[in-house]
Amino acid sequence: MATQDSFERLTWPDGGITEIPYQIYTDPKIFDREMSRIFCADGWSYVGLEVEIPDPGDYIVTRIGNRSVIITRDEQGNIRGFANRCAHRGVKLCRQRTGNNRFFVCPYHQWSYDARGQLRGVPFINGVQKLGGMPEDFNRQDHNLPPLAISTRGGVIFASFEENPERFADYLGETNLNYFDRVFDGRELSLLGYSRQLIPGNWKLMFENIKDPYHASLLHVFLVTFGLFRADQKSQVRMDETGRHGLLISRKGEQKATESTRDISNLREDFALNDPRLLDPVKEFADDATVVMQTIWPNLIIQQQSNTLALRQIQPRHPGAFELHWTFFGYANDGEEMTLRRLRQANLMSSAGLVSADDSEVIKLAQDGIDAYRDDKGVILMGGRGVEDEEHMVTEVAIRAFYSHYRRIMEL
Repeated sequence: MATQDSFERLTWPDGGITEIPYQIYTDPKIFDREMSRIFCADGWSYVGLEVEIPDPGDYIVTRIGNRSVIITRDEQGNIRGFANRCAHRGVKLCRQRTGNNRFFVCPYHQWSYDARGQLRGVPFINGVQKLGGMPEDFNRQDHNLPPLAISTRGGVIFASFEENPERFADYLGETNLNYFDRVFDGRELSLLGYSRQLIPGNWKLMFENIKDPYHASLLHVFLVTFGLFRADQKSQVRMDETGRHGLLISRKGEQKATESTRDISNLREDFALNDPRLLDPVKEFADDATVVMQTIWPNLIIQQQSNTLALRQIQPRHPGAFELHWTFFGYANDGEEMTLRRLRQANLMSSAGLVSADDSEVIKLAQDGIDAYRDDKGVILMGGRGVEDEEHMVTEVAIRAFYSHYRRIMEL
């Protein structure tokens, strides 16, 4: 366990953003500071899709950081969000992940709230037989649930604990907004399914993993063998001005070894698929990118791998574990053939995916190593020391940019 003054004793290594102190993956005090300064502050966190709550009264329960929240649609069709805890004694209001409710009723003392989080009912508010009850100056409006700011774009719902957060388009920045709108272009979305997993590692290791094209060209046998994502292909790494958001963009190559791939021991030229339809992509976007992995601070990964589309929501539990919630989707105007293609290709990227399972395992191994050497540090020097956009994948620039922003927000 961390000592009382562990946070105050943390000094970032002299290498700056090219070195990462392992303490930030293990210290409970740092984790608590992340929850308050990163997740529950003025940023926008992904909380769901509009298609998940199409009708008045529909709701989903999710988390922003380690705080449970309810996202619902009120009787006027507006999307609302508020804390999932009773204002009376803090009891969790809603235990089901989804449903349809006109009112949310606390299981403890039956205080009830409407779809805007406003307190509507208090049992025995006037007492019983002129005994007890609330004081005369008790006002229901003083006990409404703290509301969340809500922003929707292209059918995706974001929420913030800040009353007046930055405009969402400005929050993403021009480049990241363009790639967000590339997928969420106004077409009605179609929900295809969910996958969830608990990964025994710090939540930042997941963001690092998606911001890290260096490993993708080495670790993943499937990606490098079939040319889906490899260091010798045309690619880009893009960030916003703050470094908090990032993009890995790549074009599919061939299944063959080249002079540039001699360091990739996992490349298998003799591998073949029993069902080639697993790698049967069709062009559906205006550009030629076949893989786009977008990370949106602080809790969202948007993936396009060929024709499979998914959102990954990071829900931290404690310094050594997080939940990863996958939502697979397509478009309402997809034909049956395209829907089947998306579902088939989803076998690559899910909690048990032919590619993504590698990441879950290696994140666990990373946490194991870090836990045993908590006073040590990691190194992120591939591609140099800068934080500028790159035109190749042999780099850790997006991780450096991420930690540049992280240090500012955390004041480390």
